Amino acid sequence: MNDFDSTDENMDRFLTVTEAAELLKVSAADVHELIDSGELQAFRVGKRGPWRIEYEILELFIAEQYEDSRRSAMWNNSSLASASNVVDF
Repeated sequence: MNDFDSTDENMDRFLTVTEAAELLKVSAADVHELIDSGELQAFRVGKRGPWRIEYEILELFIAEQYEDSRRSAMWNNSSLASASNVVDF
């Protein structure tokens, strides 16, 4: 048996920009912006071919977004974030 005989596991490894956009509930243009900015890792199939995003990379991206959001919320709710608490030395 070769790798091409395996079932759905390898079939869902890579996503198109449209598929990634559907999962994130954003536009394909938004996904292209994330790729262009380097926020979302992707690769082209060939020199000018379509972009592909590995499913696991998208999952990591989502987890990072949750973590960034959590940290931001903690900072914004922190008494340390208040400029009135800053003391001049």
